Amino acid sequence: MTTASRTALKLSYRCDPMRMKEPFRISGYLFEGIPAVIATLGDGRHQGRGEAAGIYYLNDDYPHMESEIERVRDAIEQGADRRALQKLLPSGGARNALDCAFWELESLQQKRPVWELAQVSWPRPLVTTFTLPAEDPAYLQARLPGFAHARAIKLKLSGDLAADAARVETVRRARPDAWIGVDANQGFTSNDLDALVAMLVAQRVSLLEQPLRRGDEEALRGWRSPVPVAADESILNLEELEQLGELFQVMNIKLDKCGGLTEALAMAALAKRMGLQLMVGNMAGSTLSTAPAFVLAQLCQLVDLDGPSSLADDPLAYSIYEDGMIMVPAAYWGHP
Repeated sequence: MTTASRTALKLSYRCDPMRMKEPFRISGYLFEGIPAVIATLGDGRHQGRGEAAGIYYLNDDYPHMESEIERVRDAIEQGADRRALQKLLPSGGARNALDCAFWELESLQQKRPVWELAQVSWPRPLVTTFTLPAEDPAYLQARLPGFAHARAIKLKLSGDLAADAARVETVRRARPDAWIGVDANQGFTSNDLDALVAMLVAQRVSLLEQPLRRGDEEALRGWRSPVPVAADESILNLEELEQLGELFQVMNIKLDKCGGLTEALAMAALAKRMGLQLMVGNMAGSTLSTAPAFVLAQLCQLVDLDGPSSLADDPLAYSIYEDGMIMVPAAYWGHP
């Protein structure tokens, strides 16, 4: 990977409310929208864009991202590049927005596609999960006809084992053909694990994402699950992957967590060396936030990039999904 030459840049950004089509429930939260920052870096001829929603469970919201961007404005406008950015800001939404803006700017300046700069394969359509909220079975039953196109479904759990069992059974009964994964969003305790996994095995569930609270990962040491367990909230960045990766079988890399495509690619390389399956997800962002994640997705076995489909105001969302697959054209973000 190369970086742009050290030239003065113009930095601007704005807030987008990222309204959802309907409220979305997960364990402990109900979202009606996830306000995002959209950053732009211009050199007078080209403009690079990056979008970030931050990390909701760490209070990395729009005001925090705005303050972080302002903190490094002078350094960036005076010539700091993408490599310098990794030291200027910690992992999180602000660095993600700026890092991705740098990637697109470099791609346009060098007239090379981002996937080529990132040294990944030519982008191809990929199966993505489509996500159902942690609502009651009647609600899910009513929603499932709209998921007929989905080859892979991710179901949010609430942390109530009996209620979650009913949710999973509802989805499996309606879609006996589909790949199904569940996301607990930190909703369970270690005492729940055996019963939870037994239920998932009975319903042919293929993935258990983030069953325990961030900070409780040691409870997984020595525990063997027949269903692969994925880290999401537990592992934000490269440093935490080095510390905790051995406790999981799957690493869900999100650009908002790790602070951009630059660190995401480094995490993917390390996770592969550790023998972990690679998964990419996003924080319900628009097509703009999904574009760099789709570059990373070319390296992943599991793809969870349905975020744009849940938004009320993304006019491009329907154009990137077909037959349960996602394809973000290279021309949308960066040099085609």
